[in-house]
Amino acid sequence: MNRERRNAENETGTGDRGHWASKTEYILVLAGNVVGLGNVWRFPYLCYKNGGGAFLVPYGLLAVFCGIPLFLLETAMGQYTQEGFITCWRKLCPLAQGIGYGHFMMKLYDSSYIIIQVWTLLYLAFSFTSQLPWASCDNTWNTVNCVVLSSPNVTANHTTLTNTTSAATEFWERRVLGMSRGIEELGSVRWDLALTLLACWVFCYFSIWKSVRSTGKVAYFTATFPYVMLLVLLIRGLTLPGAWEGIYFYLYPDFKHLANLEVWLEAGSQICFSYSLATGTIKVLGSYNKYKNNCYKDCFWLCLLNSGTSFLAGFVVFSVLGFMAQKQGVPVDSVAEAGPGLAFIAYPEATAMMPWPQFWSVCFFLMLFLLSVDTHFVTVECFVTSMSDLFPTSLRAPGRSEVFVLLVCSFFFLAHLTLVTEGGIYVFRLIDYYGCTQVCRYFMILCISFILYLVGYTHLKINDWYIYPDWAYALGWTMTFSSVLMVPLWAVGQMCVTPGTFRQTNIGFNYRLTAFIVKIGIGIVPEEAISVDPYRNPPLSQS
Repeated sequence: MNRERRNAENETGTGDRGHWASKTEYILVLAGNVVGLGNVWRFPYLCYKNGGGAFLVPYGLLAVFCGIPLFLLETAMGQYTQEGFITCWRKLCPLAQGIGYGHFMMKLYDSSYIIIQVWTLLYLAFSFTSQLPWASCDNTWNTVNCVVLSSPNVTANHTTLTNTTSAATEFWERRVLGMSRGIEELGSVRWDLALTLLACWVFCYFSIWKSVRSTGKVAYFTATFPYVMLLVLLIRGLTLPGAWEGIYFYLYPDFKHLANLEVWLEAGSQICFSYSLATGTIKVLGSYNKYKNNCYKDCFWLCLLNSGTSFLAGFVVFSVLGFMAQKQGVPVDSVAEAGPGLAFIAYPEATAMMPWPQFWSVCFFLMLFLLSVDTHFVTVECFVTSMSDLFPTSLRAPGRSEVFVLLVCSFFFLAHLTLVTEGGIYVFRLIDYYGCTQVCRYFMILCISFILYLVGYTHLKINDWYIYPDWAYALGWTMTFSSVLMVPLWAVGQMCVTPGTFRQTNIGFNYRLTAFIVKIGIGIVPEEAISVDPYRNPPLSQS
């Protein structure tokens, strides 16, 4: 096939793979994916923890010199090759195809984040009750140690709160999770969570069953409505008493943190996490673009949107935390936390203290649900696309694509039933810490960061008291290395089976990728990015 014919097929989208129906759908889907929970519950806390306004210095520098260039590179790789995150490496650098298989393993673990949708939907359902269940201690799951932090009878003195548990914490741990004593005791399936899990996978299936033809349509709502909710919550937060004290804690610059290497590492990890770098997602979404799409402008505006949303979300979160601190008579840092604790304990407590608590609770959890939905169905879509690109004849035949997506969603649903057991939270935290951890992304981007991560490694703990058994830590590291080791193992395997000397094969493998990176970097359009046509000059392994 000559270049002209191949370009014509890419431009018209007459192949089975297809293209985005419009540029708008591509922007919305990619924006919905990169703007997620990390913007709401991770960036504000990192900013507060690492010097406030001073944290914006390493974050901004790394965004300009690492985040945006890598975002552009991954988009261009997908757009040029018109392939998923595995097969794109065949056309650019077959020696590095192990990176694609590493992404494949990461997607298996990333799919577990659907449990956040499950928890969010359950909270959303309870938000419509006449009295929010996390606002009182009169429920069947409450213990004698339960206290309502918004109650006027609760004094601000910390000594009076010793050996007590907030109503929001008991609702989270005893009603929603039904936490067992450890991962050794998975217990029974919690059927309300299981039914919610099923509903989430059904929604995911119908969002992606027609590939980008359905994904793009869903994004018109799921990618835009969270901004409406974010704006509503921002206005409400800024009008609360104590809000500006919280914002002060969020942005107060403490420049001595800039001398700490860990601050720079956390800024880099946040860039990778929120920009979805080194996961294969951007390559797949970019592969559905028209061959001559202006990816430079797209990447710049999407990265700006992502970082801007993170910064804005900090005002939403810390204005409410400042309000909580004033209500309870405690410092802001005693109510500031990251991750699930912020979304499912701290913020519900705050809504219980406001007038019209049900309304603000609905707004918050609806926003969280839509933020997590976008990221999740794009994760599954990328997994399906990359598998289909590996076996296009089998999986892209008429009618087979829908069946394949159904099988994938069914498999994940059954596998994720372990997450809705009484010990499910321990399983999820293990997968999150080891399977989806930033160590995998560090290895795919910069080995120095990977080494520094290992030097500072600490064992995972839950609530600072639960320590996993040794077999669980071994399982965790197995998940980590199942993706990391794909890169060197594939490279070694290719070098062993490819004819020729090491120098010959290494130069042959890396010429295309090097030329691609250099020419994309200086602004040459993807059509001219590689002077060797990979279709006319196959890799040495295929010669």
